[in-house]
Amino acid sequence: MIVCHCKAVNDRSIREVIQRGARTPREIALACQAGRKCGGCIPVVRELLANETETAPSAEAFPVVAAS
Repeated sequence: MIVCHCKAVNDRSIREVIQRGARTPREIALACQAGRKCGGCIPVVRELLANETETAPSAEAFPVVAAS
């Protein structure tokens, strides 16, 4: 679905940017342009960010193990 109508950015593009490491609406805007013009899509961008980061595995799920 189109999230940012000004820049024609869909939810799939935003999810991909989040999966690559974007953690703020600003980082998302810089990576894919969503939210850079009128800002009307920012609430949905924040919602996608919250949903994607809560389901992503955390760094704690993969502890660093020292080689012996």
